[in-house]
Amino acid sequence: MLITLCYLYLWARWGRRPAALVRATVQRLRASRCSFTFCGAAVQPRGARVCLSRGGRVFCVGESESIDDLNKWALFLVSPFILEAEHIAFVTESIWVQAVHLQDSTLKALKDQASNKQAQILQQNPEPSVESKPEPDVMEHVGGDDLKVLGAQPTEGEDGTSGREPAGEGDVGVGSIEHCHLHLSSCHECLELENSTIESVKFASAEKIPDLPYDHNGTLEDVADDICLDREGRKVNITGRAPNILFYMGSASQESLGRFQEVRSVLADCVDTESYTLYPLSRESALRDPWSDNCLLLVIATREAIPEDLSQKFMAYLSQGGKVLGLCSPFTLAGFQVTSKSVLRETVQNLVFSKADQTHVKLSVLSSGYVYEEGPGGQLSMGKLQGHLENEDKDRLIVQVPFGPRGGEAVLCQAHLELPPSSSVVQAQEDFNLLKSSNTRRYEVLREILTTLGLNCDLKRAPALTPLYLLPAAEEIWDPLMQWLGKHVDPEGVIKSSKLSLKFLSSYTSNIEITPSALPVVTDVESFLSENFNLEIYRQNLQTKRLGKVILFAEVTPTTMNLLDGLMFEIPPEMGLIAIAVRQTQGKGRGSNAWLSPMGCAVSTLLVSIPLRSQLGQRIPFVQHLMSLAVVEAVRSIPEYQDINLRVKWPNDIYYSDFMKLGGVLVNSTLLGETFYILIGCGFNVSNSNPTICINDLVAEYNKQHRAELKPFRTDDLIARTVTVLEKLIDTFQDKGPNGILPLYYKYWVHSGQRVRLGGLEGPEVWIVGLDDSGFLQVQQEDGEIVTVHPDGNSFDMLRNLIIPKQQ
Repeated sequence: MLITLCYLYLWARWGRRPAALVRATVQRLRASRCSFTFCGAAVQPRGARVCLSRGGRVFCVGESESIDDLNKWALFLVSPFILEAEHIAFVTESIWVQAVHLQDSTLKALKDQASNKQAQILQQNPEPSVESKPEPDVMEHVGGDDLKVLGAQPTEGEDGTSGREPAGEGDVGVGSIEHCHLHLSSCHECLELENSTIESVKFASAEKIPDLPYDHNGTLEDVADDICLDREGRKVNITGRAPNILFYMGSASQESLGRFQEVRSVLADCVDTESYTLYPLSRESALRDPWSDNCLLLVIATREAIPEDLSQKFMAYLSQGGKVLGLCSPFTLAGFQVTSKSVLRETVQNLVFSKADQTHVKLSVLSSGYVYEEGPGGQLSMGKLQGHLENEDKDRLIVQVPFGPRGGEAVLCQAHLELPPSSSVVQAQEDFNLLKSSNTRRYEVLREILTTLGLNCDLKRAPALTPLYLLPAAEEIWDPLMQWLGKHVDPEGVIKSSKLSLKFLSSYTSNIEITPSALPVVTDVESFLSENFNLEIYRQNLQTKRLGKVILFAEVTPTTMNLLDGLMFEIPPEMGLIAIAVRQTQGKGRGSNAWLSPMGCAVSTLLVSIPLRSQLGQRIPFVQHLMSLAVVEAVRSIPEYQDINLRVKWPNDIYYSDFMKLGGVLVNSTLLGETFYILIGCGFNVSNSNPTICINDLVAEYNKQHRAELKPFRTDDLIARTVTVLEKLIDTFQDKGPNGILPLYYKYWVHSGQRVRLGGLEGPEVWIVGLDDSGFLQVQQEDGEIVTVHPDGNSFDMLRNLIIPKQQ
């Protein structure tokens, strides 16, 4: 990178001061909303404006863009030598100013530094040879005939040559600089240093270049050089590295390290971690290093008192326009004091949070036992973000406090927004339930706070699609599968359906395109490797005769419901197909609902063939009930896991108790001849605790309540166990009909004796009876009449005890 190169080079030759001047110049350049690039004129970016031009090289300014291949760009060397570094690029993003300014003071300082060095060289070598005499470099020719300056209007001179209008009185003085030698050009040692430095940078990523040592003699004014203020006077990051979120956790200890991991984890779930780096900040580093240079947010999450010298550093950071988030910390600002209320300590309370748009969010939070009150003699200043308890005193637990004229501000919080409901601090089962039910709103409040403090909390981009892998659950099925496949692919190895095409390949290379409608399928089992799906674990837990024998696996795919579309009507039933994905980008739920599937969610679509003239074929609505039941039974049939409170909800959901949904089922069926071809889509949370709840949360909570040591689940083993249980349930249903499975279904369902309303809040009140012979819900009206409710037209609102028409 050019600026890193200049910085290293000048540091090595002349020490810190010239390097600081280069850094200051670059930071001012970077305060424009554009990219600036040194490159050869032949590869000048399309649409870029030339700022400086000399010979075949230009310094140009254009729209910000990302570059995949730096070798497409050429470096404009600020050097009198032609070095073999023609394919280095420097592209940077900037902030808001729409022009490039080279400050007079900076250029003059550069000129003075260079002139002094040049004088030293002339004293050492007053008559350099022709070979070693430096050629003019770009800074020597600022204002020369071959220079073009952005914004300067060319004029026609008397001799017909191009000239330039003189700069106005208020213009930035670029043309006034004359001969400024930046290098010890005649020094052989200098040349070797520059060559070696450029060559080392040429093949190194920015991450491999170490930071230069910090000059501990620097002052607060030196730190301020790295700070740029936006149009409203607020601090803006202008350094070349990814901006930091720093965490001060108090004195170094194992406890503070664990708390750092806890707090970092929840913030990483909220912000775009590709845009920020998240680091702990020790007391020593906070007092010594220039951490404020590149810090967009300081998180203070220690329960310890803040030492006075450290508090002064934090206040200085705020005065420069810094942002602070206090999480259950004694740190506070003028006008507020932290007061203890022991009755609130580590209790679950109802909080009302006011957002920036003045709307409110109500949620259950874990209180720290402290509240914010107006300090004696303090002038109270508050922002729009506020949070108070729903109690008689309306105790303040969240306050937003502006600080200073540069836009500094702090959001201080005495609610444990950083702790998950599964934290060891939360002991009672009812507290766990309340906090879990508010978990989504906890993240909503956190994102609102972080966004107000200037961070990007937008939803992360959908991950890139990956190829599919064709995998056998049993070795003996592979050869028949390959023979069948060879007869059904076209000459190009493709099987097409109305929704997508699958191209079967022996191997995958990165140049093969993957789109939602055209997916490559790799048939080389030996090359398959995934951190998220273990084929051997799946094989060990799959005990079926037909179902789930052939796997289409993808790390990331649009939706598993479409993957089997072109295969389902042709493949033999004994080669039961299942599509499994780690993540979906376009998951589907009932009606028009989307099904989100983050990491840790078990996502699959299973192909099941059911004869029309069979017990289940005559009662197809039961299929979704059997699948929901299979997920619950797959967990609760394991010895010692029978008390994990996993249940089924009509018509197609998997629930924690009657409290929270953690999975669902979607069934698409096609009748072809005498056979139903049924695709059963199923997704349930296994290890993704946030933002709602997962099965491993229930296991961990059970372990805490009963001092047990049950092991958490993996998605691959639970998918295999669920398919195994489903095949047994189908066989039982085909043999005994509904009565063969209804006792087990009622054992786990959440509706026994439940009183609900039909159609809405004003609808008739009814009592749930059970399922009828076709799998539809039966309810009893007040007059004793039994009414059937069809799942295809209705859904169950557990929170309001309503059976309402499904949203289309």
